[in-house]
Amino acid sequence: MNYYLPEGMDLRRGGYTMEALRKAMTDGSILQATATVCTEGHDLLVDLGCCMGLITREETAMGIREGTVRDIAILSRVGKPVCFRVTQIQPNGQVLLSRRLAQEEASEHLFETKRPGDIIPAVVTSLASFGAFCDIGCGLSALMGIETISISRISHSADRFEEDQQIFAVIRHMDHSTRRVQLSHRELLGTWDENADRFRAGQTVTGIVRSVKDYGAFIELSPNLSGLAEPNTDLHVGDVVSVYIKSILPERLKIKLVALRRLDPRTQPRKPLQYYHTCGHMDHWRYGNDTFGKTITVF
Repeated sequence: MNYYLPEGMDLRRGGYTMEALRKAMTDGSILQATATVCTEGHDLLVDLGCCMGLITREETAMGIREGTVRDIAILSRVGKPVCFRVTQIQPNGQVLLSRRLAQEEASEHLFETKRPGDIIPAVVTSLASFGAFCDIGCGLSALMGIETISISRISHSADRFEEDQQIFAVIRHMDHSTRRVQLSHRELLGTWDENADRFRAGQTVTGIVRSVKDYGAFIELSPNLSGLAEPNTDLHVGDVVSVYIKSILPERLKIKLVALRRLDPRTQPRKPLQYYHTCGHMDHWRYGNDTFGKTITVF
């Protein structure tokens, strides 16, 4: 059992009984519940079901006491799940919690048991033009650079993810001195052949315009697969379009398309990510073939 899941992946919806909280305090279990209020002193109040728990400011996150983490990390947890250890149940029933202790334990476990190339679950916490920050366990944050999110190029991580989205990631780099982790994602979304096998020449499907050139438009059919459509001055980056697949050329890693019409993006739900790997370890990953592909060293 993974006791160090990202916040939100192991949320007990019904809350806890006082008996369960006492047991967790005794055996050191890490629990999750939703933070409902951040006080004026930046303490967090957590809905435990049977009562409200208190995480004092210094116990809200690693780095708060040292001043290396800003208080926005506390404010941003309101309305969201938090991990914690139960540290004390006072005679008056007040339950004291520590998110910091849970994070320290999760960090030790991560750096003792994981290595670059390992595949782990994650939750997207923040989106930026340079990449996405992800929770890799008990609120521990790791960066996934935009160039490692998918083979298909995107201009912003919001083009691929949503906040609080549960994903999988592969550890790209671990810095034991700073306790920082870098992630990658594209290796889990399949090779060219695996993605192309989902399509057939003669089909009409939907895609997203990712790049427009003088010689045509690159249209994403899946996060790790794009095809080239004939020049069309009506196409713009970000357009959702219907496309006709003219041909699929595996030996050259090419797909030829014809853009038929632009679609209303409001009527086109975001397609769920399809993973080809969700656990285990990888040292290397080859996207294409010997002629046109390349082997990507994960770490």
